Amino acid sequence: MFQIKNTLVSESIIENDFVCNLSACKGACCVEGDAGAPLESHEVAKIKEVYPIIKQYLSDTSIAEINQQGNFITTTAGDLETPLINGKECVYLTFDQNKTALCSFEKAYKAGLISWRKPISCHLYPVRTKDFSEFISVNYDKWDICDDACILGKELKVPVYKFVKEALIRKFGKEWYSELELAAEDFKE
Repeated sequence: MFQIKNTLVSESIIENDFVCNLSACKGACCVEGDAGAPLESHEVAKIKEVYPIIKQYLSDTSIAEINQQGNFITTTAGDLETPLINGKECVYLTFDQNKTALCSFEKAYKAGLISWRKPISCHLYPVRTKDFSEFISVNYDKWDICDDACILGKELKVPVYKFVKEALIRKFGKEWYSELELAAEDFKE
């Protein structure tokens, strides 16, 4: 681990390679697992604001689940998450003709309908952050459903931190990312 400002960063985001390979995994990270996407408190208002716009991309099942559970849930530990359908897929998913899971927020963002891309935890994936009182941890979440992304990342020689550059800048700022790049150079030497 090394420190950049108020973050503790795992070397694993430098050591490991990663490039999403949606054609191989079909967006499994948004379907598998036992929890929704972690949300930051300010994102709840953003989800409520854009929901009327992204609703056009959602299935009737997703809309029914949102009507029942709400736009977000609060876990027993007090964390905010996106709701799931039957404990599996995120309610904000849409599927393309190839049965690939796509984010309805990002779909609306790319169509120019909203200015908010998606929850930062989704944008950062496979990087996960955890906010502690004195620091934020920044870690690589290695998951076997992303093996194809690891293979593609290795072929293309793209470390995790470069793959999620835009999201890391969105979360921590350009200056923080520049410091990460310097730390990565030092680490590789």
